[in-house]
Amino acid sequence: MKRKAVTILGATGSIGVSTLDVLARHPAQFNVFALTAFNNVATLFAQCQQFNPVYAVLVDEVAAEQLRQRLLAVGSATIVLAGKTSLEQVASEARTDYVMAAIMGGAGLLPTLAAAKAGKRVLLANKEALVMSGRLLMDTVAKYGAELLPIDSEHNAIFQCLPNSTAEHAAKNTHSAGRAASVERILLTASGGPFRSWPLEKLAKVTPVQAVAHPKWRMGQKISVDSATLMNKGLEVVEACWLFGVTPAQIEVVVHPQSTIHSMVSYNDGSVMAQMGNPDMRTPIAYALGWPARIQSGVAPLDVIAAGRFDFERPDDKRFPCLRLAMEAHETGGYATIALNAANEIAVAAFLAQTIGFMDIPLLIADVMQSAETGTPDKLDDIIIQDEDSRRAASFWVKKKMH
Repeated sequence: MKRKAVTILGATGSIGVSTLDVLARHPAQFNVFALTAFNNVATLFAQCQQFNPVYAVLVDEVAAEQLRQRLLAVGSATIVLAGKTSLEQVASEARTDYVMAAIMGGAGLLPTLAAAKAGKRVLLANKEALVMSGRLLMDTVAKYGAELLPIDSEHNAIFQCLPNSTAEHAAKNTHSAGRAASVERILLTASGGPFRSWPLEKLAKVTPVQAVAHPKWRMGQKISVDSATLMNKGLEVVEACWLFGVTPAQIEVVVHPQSTIHSMVSYNDGSVMAQMGNPDMRTPIAYALGWPARIQSGVAPLDVIAAGRFDFERPDDKRFPCLRLAMEAHETGGYATIALNAANEIAVAAFLAQTIGFMDIPLLIADVMQSAETGTPDKLDDIIIQDEDSRRAASFWVKKKMH
C-alpha cells in the first residue's frame, strides 16, 4: 500500500508535535511531506532532522533563512520556503495526500481553504476556519471532493459516535449529518476550565498565569484562555453546526470536569452514544489519520475504575458570557461570527499582555459584534474585509481601555 504523504500546518505547536508523534509510530503508512511554522527555527530544525520533509516553511523570512543555513550545514535535502503564500503552496501540492490544519486563529484560513480546493483530506484542528468561513469552506469541500475530518476532541468524538454512513457523508459534506433521521441531539462536553467554581467577584482579578493553567489539557496560551472563558466551547458550537448540519438549538453544552467523555450523540430510540478516553489529542489525530480504520495512537486505554466518577452540569451563563455570544453570533450570521472570532483573538492577546482584564474579554467582543455586517458572506474577499475591520475595532477598544 502506498504511503500517505502528510503536510502539517503548524508543526511546532502542540497539535503538530502530537501529529508527528503518531506518524512516527506508523512509518510504513505515512511519510512527512511538509512542515510549517511561524518563526520557531529550533523546533522545526529538529523536526526536519528527524522526519526529512520535502519542504519546510517558516512564515517569518528572517527565520526561514536561519533554518535554511542550519539545514545546509548538516547536508539536509529539505527545501526551505518563506512567507504566507508558501503555506498555501505546500497545502495544495499534488504530492500531499493529507493536510493537518493546525495553525492557530484566522491565519490558518487561507491554507486550509487551499487544501480543500486541492481535494485533500483536511484534518481540521483550526476551528476558526469554520467560524470565519463556514459556508465557503463546506462548499469548497463538496465542490472539489475533499474530506474534512475534525480534530477537536469534541467534534472527533461526535464524528465517531455517528453511524458509519452518516460520518462518511459528513466528511465529504454530501449530506447534512445532523439531519439523519435517527440523530436527535449533540451533547458537546466542556471541562469548565480553571474557574468553574470560582466566586463571580473573583473573576475580574484573574491573571494570565491562572487562566492558562488548564486542569486537564496541555494547550497553547490562546486556546487555554478560550477554555477559561468558554469561548472555546462557543466556537465549537459554531463549528459543530457547520460540520454536522445542525442548529445551536440541537446542541447542548454540558460541563464535564473529568474530561473523559469527549462528547455524545443522542438518538431517537433513547440511546446516547459517548466517546471516552484519556485527555490526549493523539487519539483524535490517530482516528482522523487512519479513518475509516483505527490505528495506534500511543495513548493508554482509559481505566474506568480509576476514573471513578463522571459529573455533569449546565454551564453558568453569568460566568461564561462568551458561550452565549458565540451562539448569538451564529444565529445572526457569518459576518457576526467573523467579528466574534477577530475580536476574541485581539481580546485574548490584550489580556495575556495584561492591558485588559479577564472580564473585559466578553465586553470587547460584544461591542465589536454590534458593528458587524448582517448576513453570511460567501466570498473570500468579504470574509477578509470583515475580519480586518473587526480587528481594527477591537484594537481601538483596547487602546481606549488603556487610556
